[in-house]
Amino acid sequence: MNEIRPKVTEYLYNWLKTISPGYADFFFNLFVVLWIAACAAVLYFIMHRVILRIFSRLKLVDREETWINDLKNRNFFKNVVLIIQTAIIQIQGEAWLESSSQLLKIISVLSGIFLIFFGLRAVFSIFDAFQVRMSRREFRLLVPLTGLLQTAKLVLCFLGAIIAIALLLGKSPAILLSSMGALSAVLMLIFRDPILGLVAGIQLSLNDMLKAGDWLEMPKYSADGEVTDIGLTTVKVQNWDNTITTIPTYALISDSFKNWRGMSDSGGRRIKRNILINTSSIKFLEKSDIERLKKSPLLAEYLEQKSTDIEKYNVRLDTDLSSLINGRRLTNIGTFRYYLEQILTNHPQTHKDMTILVRQLEATNQGLPIQVYFFTKTTEWGKYESIQSDIFDHIYSALSEFELVAHESPTGKDIQSLNKS
Repeated sequence: MNEIRPKVTEYLYNWLKTISPGYADFFFNLFVVLWIAACAAVLYFIMHRVILRIFSRLKLVDREETWINDLKNRNFFKNVVLIIQTAIIQIQGEAWLESSSQLLKIISVLSGIFLIFFGLRAVFSIFDAFQVRMSRREFRLLVPLTGLLQTAKLVLCFLGAIIAIALLLGKSPAILLSSMGALSAVLMLIFRDPILGLVAGIQLSLNDMLKAGDWLEMPKYSADGEVTDIGLTTVKVQNWDNTITTIPTYALISDSFKNWRGMSDSGGRRIKRNILINTSSIKFLEKSDIERLKKSPLLAEYLEQKSTDIEKYNVRLDTDLSSLINGRRLTNIGTFRYYLEQILTNHPQTHKDMTILVRQLEATNQGLPIQVYFFTKTTEWGKYESIQSDIFDHIYSALSEFELVAHESPTGKDIQSLNKS
């Protein structure tokens, strides 16, 4: 007891020394430990059971979405209170014990480790609150915030572990860091996924390739749904069947994926479907067919003009019309294609500023494909499917008016009917 300490400490130590000279140091250290433990318990009760409970019930602001509420919901203030408690324990140890005391060294090491632990938790609470506040914003950051915050947490945990080990060994953290050169290869192997994920996340965000809320389709990972989170090592996708798919972040750079955001941003969603026509039903239109089809407002002007142009052409060339293959004639398939164009052009739910196309593709053993290509005004899935179904319901129903037949492969029932006949 060579250094100057408070009077109470001196009196207590001297009194214990007169009672039990051989065990004075033991009983003094025991008293100090019990005193610090009792003070810590009382302080814990006051700060956690009284102050924090009162603070949690106070409505400091009218709005829920504030920094104070976000920090409170992530236990920031609890961690700050624990930091204060640990600091008070350290101060008490230094007040009661000599600097050369082994007990003081143990208290200092344990206090330092707890200060690092609770300090990291407090910083992480700030990170989480910041991430929540940014997620409420309407705009999207150009950097992968989740990945960056996770990287910062990882780096802080690594530095905290180094400082804690230095406290336990009684060495300088700089010495430990300088001696870790041989472990760099091992560390690179351990942190391979976080490093690749961070680089991939930055590339995805800076190149505007993917962000939370996008519709991502990646068949390799059975992913087809909305991106809910872009993390340091994984990207979470909530599929349309409400299952969750996790994809390694770096896989989005090394592999290909489809992002449907362009469709959503454009305001129109594409419909591209083929109608397979049985080629045996394709024919030239007779006059009776033309007169019947003229009753449709969508075809009347077209048939009148086409009939006049074809008649002038045939008269000019003095064409022998007794044979159907001579001269020019209207066909039911050509008229049907024009009719489809008019349906799409006049439909209130088709996007007129985007491509509207009806074209004939190469015939196959499945028939002659007539491809219908257009965009709807809405990108909402339910409405999109309803519009698509309504249009093609009408198209298939109208085939008989043009005496066209849709191609179908024979079924078992067709074969049975053939055998009976």
